Amino acid sequence: MANEFDYIIIGAGSAGCVLASRLTEDANVSVLVLEYGGSDKSVIIQMPSAFSLPMNTKKYNWHYETAAEPHLDGRRLHCPRGKVLGGSSSINGLVYIRGHAYDFDQWEELGAKGWGYRNCLPYFKRAESFKFGGDDYRGDSGPLATNNGNNMQNPLYGAWVEAGAQAGYIKTEDCNGYMQEGFGAMHMTVKNGVRWSTANAYLRPSMTRPNLTVITHAMTRQILLEGKRAVGVTYDQNGVTHTVRCRREVLVSSGPIGSPHLLQRSGIGPAKVLKRAGIEVKHDLPGVGENLQDHSEIYIQFACKEPVTLNGKMGLLGKALIGLRWLLFKDGLGASNHFEAGGFIRSEAGLRWPDIQFHFLPAAMRYDGDKPFKGHGFMVLTGPNKPKSRGHVHVVSPDPYVHPEIRFNYLESEEDREGFRRCVRLTREIIGQPAMDRYRGVELAPGPEVQTDDEIDAFVRANMESTMHPCGSCRMGEDDMAVVDSELRVRGIEGLRVIDSSVFPTEPNGNLNAPTIMLAERAADLVRGRQPLPPAEVPVGLAEGWQSRQRTKAPMRKVAV
Repeated sequence: MANEFDYIIIGAGSAGCVLASRLTEDANVSVLVLEYGGSDKSVIIQMPSAFSLPMNTKKYNWHYETAAEPHLDGRRLHCPRGKVLGGSSSINGLVYIRGHAYDFDQWEELGAKGWGYRNCLPYFKRAESFKFGGDDYRGDSGPLATNNGNNMQNPLYGAWVEAGAQAGYIKTEDCNGYMQEGFGAMHMTVKNGVRWSTANAYLRPSMTRPNLTVITHAMTRQILLEGKRAVGVTYDQNGVTHTVRCRREVLVSSGPIGSPHLLQRSGIGPAKVLKRAGIEVKHDLPGVGENLQDHSEIYIQFACKEPVTLNGKMGLLGKALIGLRWLLFKDGLGASNHFEAGGFIRSEAGLRWPDIQFHFLPAAMRYDGDKPFKGHGFMVLTGPNKPKSRGHVHVVSPDPYVHPEIRFNYLESEEDREGFRRCVRLTREIIGQPAMDRYRGVELAPGPEVQTDDEIDAFVRANMESTMHPCGSCRMGEDDMAVVDSELRVRGIEGLRVIDSSVFPTEPNGNLNAPTIMLAERAADLVRGRQPLPPAEVPVGLAEGWQSRQRTKAPMRKVAV
């Protein structure tokens, strides 16, 4: 193998696979991808309904854990990150939600020039191949396949959407299109019944190119610097440390935990943090590892009076039949993540765009597949989608195998705590509408006894989980705490960029795989020195009367919450 390449990409995840594919379209450019994980050729990765399995295995997951979270009674939360080809796109819940148009305009207002919605939309479209066709908002010829799973055949999905309308909210035809706000179908990254990770969509079709080299089970130790320029990396494989150099740039796509950790191990970061870990300070950059944020959620669960939920399929025989059908035909319940319907609402009047997201699931169980409800049930996964609490990723040792300290400071902000109170009460009101009457049984969680602010707060502290959407730890911007500029170049270091969700200034109002892929698509053009795609001038839907109303009309039924 050559020991010098034009580009070195660290991480074959949601962003790294996109970069590898796009950069190697230029036949005269050589690209090396280093990935610590291994192959994604596993049934539990490729079958959409099995997503809770790779998410909870050490083989495919870095198995990070937070430090004791001070506002969660000292709980330590699981922080899954993909350790496999495809990265987190190979172990996530497969949900395809881009975020609201104004999320990206907000990025630009915060200093990320050129990352407004009009600039990002063309790259969302370039990436996507939507099963139901393209339009001004959706792509129809990109590598990334998206669909609606089994198209909401379970009657609970339709009841949920109708209940949202009865509660006074909008029905949206496409939450990734003109109008995000409202209730309707959700989309997922699935093609012909198979998980369509970035490994399947981008990397695998590019593997035959002679200018692409992918090395798995390779732990990058540090980025090599000569003065203030990145010139290569060192990495471990099979117990041997290797050095490889780059002629152009090192592109760090190790994710919102891995990217700041690698920069810090390489001597790039807050001097105080580096010195405490025994690392030589080569470039004092105070924002590296700061501004860490995440979506978090609770499960609001109800018993179901009719035997129509997935809980009836959770036995060994039921799972075996689902798996067998998927193996033979790549269809049926195994071909969906089962988050086929959801919703976005504003928690109060005066908000321009939604700040609460709902994932509806026709089953009552946990993300890790543990402790399914005995009987039939359904649940709503919800949380405030524009969190104000901020945390950090701090290196604690020069040893790359020692995990960093991760603290999100969940619920530090009173605004986030109030957000969860609203989520509980608004969800109860929606489920209490007539459309759910034939299905709605007793409330299982939080339970009817949980009513006051203090009771809801205690439930949230004990049960809140990460939605697994960390970002922001290598923030893009122009101020002193920004890590990268608007072209994703590390400030003060030549030949080094960070390209993944760690550069997001704030959380988008949705799941992070889609905007991370978009970011990498646009970044590939920046790295290649190409003219960006022309901006898209399209209208963005807002709820009528948003300035003075929390929802568009009064609920059909008043529900005491």
